[in-house]
Amino acid sequence: MYETQVLVIGAGPTGLALATSLVARGIATTVVDRAPEGANTSRAAVVNARTLEVLEPLDVTRRLVKEGVEAPLFTIRDRGRTLIPIDFSGLPTKYPYSLMVPQSTTERLLLDRLVELGGSVIRPKTVTAITQDGDGVTAMFDDGDTIRARYAVGADGIRSVVREQAGIGFEGAVYDESFMLADVRLTGDAPDGEVLLFWAKAGLTVVAPLPDGVHRIVAPVAEAPEQPSAEFVQQILDTRVGAGRMVVTDVVWGSRFRVHHRVADTFRAGRLLLAGDAAHVHSPAGGQGMNLGIQDAVALADALVAVLGGAPDSVLDDYVAVRRPIAKDVVAMTDRLTRLATLPRAARRVRNAAISVLGWVPSVRLALARRLSGLVYR
Repeated sequence: MYETQVLVIGAGPTGLALATSLVARGIATTVVDRAPEGANTSRAAVVNARTLEVLEPLDVTRRLVKEGVEAPLFTIRDRGRTLIPIDFSGLPTKYPYSLMVPQSTTERLLLDRLVELGGSVIRPKTVTAITQDGDGVTAMFDDGDTIRARYAVGADGIRSVVREQAGIGFEGAVYDESFMLADVRLTGDAPDGEVLLFWAKAGLTVVAPLPDGVHRIVAPVAEAPEQPSAEFVQQILDTRVGAGRMVVTDVVWGSRFRVHHRVADTFRAGRLLLAGDAAHVHSPAGGQGMNLGIQDAVALADALVAVLGGAPDSVLDDYVAVRRPIAKDVVAMTDRLTRLATLPRAARRVRNAAISVLGWVPSVRLALARRLSGLVYR
């Protein structure tokens, strides 16, 4: 007898969305995570329209909207000059905006809903090996436990044990520049209800509102400090946004990271499946990462519910056939945005001039809005 029908390894947003979707439809699901607790920092900070749509049937969207900041505008600027204004408010969706909300809040609300439905997360629990046969999978853990399931899903991030155990390749590379991420309190010309992307000669900078008067700053730099200070963030804003336009009064949280761009060779090896960062990672440009993972999760839940209900096993191949091309498309799009944003200084003036011309073409703005909102992948 199986201990569970589906074993979900990883309790980030992808794993929690998958488990919640499965448990809501009566599928026995076990979730394990190696971390002793969930995310308590902001990390990913945007939930797009398509993600809000797919989470609505799980009764999570209304909770997210209640705690987030609605940003219907996304503007690409060169200091004070607007290059491309993107307005989500006219899109055909109930959620015509980017919802700015910390990842810690997204995870908390997903976990709350999972628990309401009768699910839970077992932590800390680290998978060490997974084997599969014709009837199911057996996962072994660092505490000596084993769990038997019909299927196992790796939602365990870029260093996925499930992907490694399945023998699935993960081709790609790492960008040369590191990225600074800081949640700060600002005075001055800080955006409210708008995400700003500055493409200055000195480099890219994103400034976006978060709840409680906090703003998210993201910027590629040659060598980002491990813990960015207020002085460091201020220097970034002065050189890339404009001296004195925004003043940092406090750094709430900060970090640095390097960005990979990779897509798994397949999202399935028999009864082992991948979703989220275990299947694809890419630049944060456009705020697509967590959204893509949650959308994977809901699509995979649909496929697993169908197969466990008697549909042919090939339905799981359909999940791969649909979601992997989307992942490749998003990786390609964010790669283009990142390379445009990190062009050598000598090329940035030409880039800004070209973008400024394109930015006032309505069809270009609509296409960007549909991509950034995720609605193009309905």
